[in-house]
Amino acid sequence: MKYDVIIGCEVHVQLSTKSKAFCTCRNVFGGEPNSRVCPVCLGLPGSLPVPNKEHIRSAIKAGRALGCSIAPLTKFDRKNYMYPDLPKAYQISQYDMPICNNGMLTVFTQEGTRDIRILRIHMEEDTGKNIHADDGSHESYVDYNRSGTPLLEIVSEPDMRSPAEAAAFVMSIHEIMQYLEISDCNMEEGSLRCDANINLWVYEEEKKYATPIVEIKNMNSFKAIQAALEYEVQRQADEWQNHRLTREAAGKSTRGWNEASGKTILQRTKEEEADYRYFPEPDLKPLSISADLIQSIEKTIGELPKEKRERFMHQLGLSETDTIVLTTEKAFADYFEQILTHYPNPKKTANWLLGEVKKYLNAGNISISDFRTTPAHIAELLLLQESGKISGKMAKDVFIKMAATGKAAQEIVSAEGLSQISDRGELEKIVIEVIAANPGSADDYRNGKLQAIKFLMGQVMKASKGKANPQEAEKLLSEKLSS
Repeated sequence: MKYDVIIGCEVHVQLSTKSKAFCTCRNVFGGEPNSRVCPVCLGLPGSLPVPNKEHIRSAIKAGRALGCSIAPLTKFDRKNYMYPDLPKAYQISQYDMPICNNGMLTVFTQEGTRDIRILRIHMEEDTGKNIHADDGSHESYVDYNRSGTPLLEIVSEPDMRSPAEAAAFVMSIHEIMQYLEISDCNMEEGSLRCDANINLWVYEEEKKYATPIVEIKNMNSFKAIQAALEYEVQRQADEWQNHRLTREAAGKSTRGWNEASGKTILQRTKEEEADYRYFPEPDLKPLSISADLIQSIEKTIGELPKEKRERFMHQLGLSETDTIVLTTEKAFADYFEQILTHYPNPKKTANWLLGEVKKYLNAGNISISDFRTTPAHIAELLLLQESGKISGKMAKDVFIKMAATGKAAQEIVSAEGLSQISDRGELEKIVIEVIAANPGSADDYRNGKLQAIKFLMGQVMKASKGKANPQEAEKLLSEKLSS
């Protein structure tokens, strides 16, 4: 069976504005249910929405970062549907005059590169959140704190040809939105969500057939996006072989991704645009976007992930693998560059961050933004190691104490007497004592068993309580054993 996979994505990005999209309620995650609501975001009679300036500016910023043209005239529309988490029974969104159009994003996978067209980016508000009791009571509740949160919906053309490309596309959107600093993109908290539309083009007897388009929801990680789409590819291929259902015969449907079962589950048949009864939002005037406003916002975009990676590789001499890990999260890339202002050695800094620091963050499930150790403290630690005042092993021990206490490296080294012994006279005394205490190993080395020096080095480190400079100590050992 020969077929092509056709995928398009709709990525919803919650914005980090101080207030909601059309009212002054605080825009933050969580909190006591229904504690941040007002007549506007609850849709009470007589209440009037007011556009959020930062919502509009963020849309323009995202659009220009993704190569979109910005509409000189745009408007809001009502998208009507009945659902418990939508208190007004309609959502303020955009329909035929979105603020951003016709962008492009290039994604990279093991299969190669592909240019994914961005059809549109439009502004809208988020819904509330349904909470279903898990105590067997079958009761459900609605928290409207999220209702009215400003959203951007980024809609791609159906240009992706594999689940891996779709995951890479969403990952790239995630990175860019973080770099623009318009969203924290926390997928676990729902700050970035993806719905994917997928079907197959099946080739049989020189004819092409399209399987029914399926929209997949409930994917809250990049891994889930790829896994859900891979399952759906196989399900649709099996469905075609068994039933020969075409897009025209079956229509669209919505399926949810069930992480536990590893399957997509049918939720409902897909509504068409006519079912939403779009019409212009009567309480909000159309918006005129000036060229001067667009240009002023463009100046705030700054360096995006692609440009930063190219600079790290070409100017700092870092490998592609290290560069990708360093730049996936903007806060981590910023932390790296802040260290370089105190300790200008990119490769050693990258090795330390991708080794000890990443290991510590991953073990504690800590983000770099919540990390207590400052970039200046890491730089000080690396300088102490480079100067020979502490060994590599000591540096790792000091780092753990730094991370736990927030103290500076030199403060910990001084307080605990951890300075490395590099004084030749002091080391020489220890080496002579070790050789005298281990004549057999000394004779083995002199008789050509060069591995014996490893044992003697171990004794030197033991006698010095791990403080001996290993390079200097081994050099002295060789000199004394050869004399």
